[in-house]
Amino acid sequence: MRVGIIGGSGYAGGELLRLLLRHPQAEVTTVTSQRYAGEYLYTIHPNLRGHTQLKFTPVNNEEIAERCDVVFMATPHGTSKEIVPDLLARGLQVIDLSADFRLKDPSDYFKWYGWGHPHPELLDKAVYGIPELHRKEMRDASLVACAGCMAGASILSLAPVVKADFVDPDKISIDAKIGSSGGGSEPTPASHHTERFGGVRPYQVVGHRHIAEIEQELTAQAGAPIHVGFTPHALDIARGVLITAQLWLRRKVEGSEVWKAYRDMYGDEYFIHLVKYKKGLYQLPDPRVVVGTNYVDVGFELDGHVPRLVVFGAIDNIVKGAAGQGVQCWNAVNGWDEKLGLDLIGTH
Repeated sequence: MRVGIIGGSGYAGGELLRLLLRHPQAEVTTVTSQRYAGEYLYTIHPNLRGHTQLKFTPVNNEEIAERCDVVFMATPHGTSKEIVPDLLARGLQVIDLSADFRLKDPSDYFKWYGWGHPHPELLDKAVYGIPELHRKEMRDASLVACAGCMAGASILSLAPVVKADFVDPDKISIDAKIGSSGGGSEPTPASHHTERFGGVRPYQVVGHRHIAEIEQELTAQAGAPIHVGFTPHALDIARGVLITAQLWLRRKVEGSEVWKAYRDMYGDEYFIHLVKYKKGLYQLPDPRVVVGTNYVDVGFELDGHVPRLVVFGAIDNIVKGAAGQGVQCWNAVNGWDEKLGLDLIGTH
């Protein structure tokens, strides 16, 4: 299929190119950037040197429709809602990496993002982009709204135990730590290396917008309302997300029950690893182990002192948290092996 990427100069756009240029079902034909139009892709993404001679082009929906069968949106939040409806009307598949179509309730956009959604009719049409949870709905979908990086890591880590119904639905607290690439390629004082180096900085400690996705998806898994507290922290690493979630138990739970909950949901999932070892340095999930891959490492520990279950989840925020997840969703939409273009081993 002929592939276009709108917003190809950012970190997620660069990772989409790294993955799709080697994807056996993809022919990348169009990559847009307003700022870098006319420049070779490898000017911005030097790792692509020798792999493509494509240049960035401006956004032109008519030309994109002529040259593409599917479009990946790698634009800032608030941009794709203005572009996607026209692309869909032109008959294109759209895989959106932004937040513009993730939430099902239109009123949530005003609550969490500060704007009313101009196309609420598309929110029901969009499939939330976690294949492990929405694979059946994705088949032949025209619009997939990929999960946020910290939200996706939280949802995948917590879904089995929430579904198993042995945790208190109102006592779930999530601590998330994320590398600087999560802030995008546009430098800001918050993402400046000298401000992040050597520190662990909490930010948006209450009311973070990823709460909306997490509660939406965990509520669907539990079949009853789930409420979470969520606090992110900025680390001086470039890539990676680690979530540590504290859940309070309704009753005494054995470790075998927790294992069963994860195995029942993820036993056949290629990209999810259950990590809980008693030897070596990496006994529980650590984002450095999954950097460059589409894997999710999930682990847990039961607290013998208080009725608490601690859950851990690690991903690469630009791959499983963005571009890799988008490619996995595209594979699922078309009924292909979800590993296509994504069967990567991490570095250590």
